[in-house]
Amino acid sequence: MLGLAACGGGTGGSGGNGATPAGPPQRGGEITVLEDGAFAGGWPSGLDPATNTTGGANISQMYAIYGGLFRVTANDDGSNAKVEPNQAESYQVLDGGSTVKITLRDGIKFSDGTPMDAEAVAFNFRRDVTATCTCAPQWQLAKDGISTEGPRTVVLKFARPNATAINAFPISNVNWIVSPTALQKMGPDQFKINPVGAGPFTVVSDRLSSELVLQRNPNYFKQGLPYLDKLTFKSIGGDQPAYQALQAGQAQAYEGLSTVPLLDQATSNSQLTVTSQPPTSPYVIQLNTKTAPFDNQLAREAIYYATDFDAISRGLFKGKYPVSESFTAPGGLFYHQKVPGYRTYDLEKAKQIVQQLGGLNITLGTLGAYVAQQVVTALQTQWKAAGINVNIETYQLSSLVQQFNSGKWQSMLQTAGAWDPAAGVGVAFRFASTSPFSGISDPHVDDLLNQASATIDMSKRDALYQEAGKYISDKAYAPFGLAFAASNLAVKGVYGPGLTTKIPPLVVNAGVLWDEVWKAK
Repeated sequence: MLGLAACGGGTGGSGGNGATPAGPPQRGGEITVLEDGAFAGGWPSGLDPATNTTGGANISQMYAIYGGLFRVTANDDGSNAKVEPNQAESYQVLDGGSTVKITLRDGIKFSDGTPMDAEAVAFNFRRDVTATCTCAPQWQLAKDGISTEGPRTVVLKFARPNATAINAFPISNVNWIVSPTALQKMGPDQFKINPVGAGPFTVVSDRLSSELVLQRNPNYFKQGLPYLDKLTFKSIGGDQPAYQALQAGQAQAYEGLSTVPLLDQATSNSQLTVTSQPPTSPYVIQLNTKTAPFDNQLAREAIYYATDFDAISRGLFKGKYPVSESFTAPGGLFYHQKVPGYRTYDLEKAKQIVQQLGGLNITLGTLGAYVAQQVVTALQTQWKAAGINVNIETYQLSSLVQQFNSGKWQSMLQTAGAWDPAAGVGVAFRFASTSPFSGISDPHVDDLLNQASATIDMSKRDALYQEAGKYISDKAYAPFGLAFAASNLAVKGVYGPGLTTKIPPLVVNAGVLWDEVWKAK
């Protein structure tokens, strides 16, 4: 893990006077962190890992409360990203990926004083794998696949090899371990509002999707951490009000800035540090092939030919975000920018197909975030030029999940992929037949993705993902676009890994290590 004395080093970010602190981390103080209400600032179903329907968006809150068995770390510039044990002491991948053994650090206790031992973790695993949380892992367990060996070791046995189980932990609900005693005592309805974990902070108050107030956990297992006495998360209505709040001194950090004009302003603001994270999840136009019109490949091809993401990148975002042709991006594993045979922008071909189909009328949905709204508006204009009529629908995250679950959608602008494509909101999340957030049901795609996730050899995994990317392209299942990653803002004097240094995002925002965030006095 990052050395504690070095955790507040150079940011790898840009803007202001730089963020290199003039000394070692200091203990004490408090900060308020703003989160966009359309994404990370929404936790309408609470923060119980088993029932939080927006768990993938709430990584910051979850890490602060629960800590996590594993975490993602990186050099300050975002290089050498890797999953490392946190509350876990070590792990073993055995039997070609069919068995995983996780050994816990000795003596960790939940903030209620009860032991975080193997039985407590196994209880969480059994509860979480069948949970409603969208970030529950897609484990195919063998019979009695979750067991313990002694007081500190949990054993997972899979029905087929799962070579990527460890890489998926930091974005899965199984990473965040709740106190079974507190859960039983309070009951699930109360626990989701006042959760108890073994992380760096404990809950003082929680107003769902509004404000989460946390204080230092005096029994945290890392000596001297967390640095902060108090940490507050507040939901806010987007980039503009968040930027204004930082300037007014009402908050000290904001996760997920994506508005390009504000990003330019922030970069030249001497009182702010801007850290642009390495992109891991390109945007994708999901096409629901299970319903008209995109059950017809010609209709899907029309969307490919009518879409010019290079022009959108240049025109709207000054070329800040690279354009991908598959589900990987420069900040993640297995990145390849080009896919052989990928259908690129050709307006005349698009017009011909639309005329052949007798017209296209579609609904395009997305989250209510700045970049997404800018992109769908540009797509509407581009597609109109090809004769495609487009109705735009904008959703909050919870209503977006409901829309996917209904199956009654035509096209969605979403992100696809992850730092490891098999982890979290990765490629299977958007393309596997078993996922409610997928627009396709193709056994060959399932087979390729299953093979890749079961393969320990990284070069073989790379080849399988390239094959999957080409197949998705050949079938015109979903055009890919901007490899976007948001930026984090921090006021001068606030430092910490993932906030003022680069860590590749697990979903959209980077995984800030809140126990190591500190504030200069």
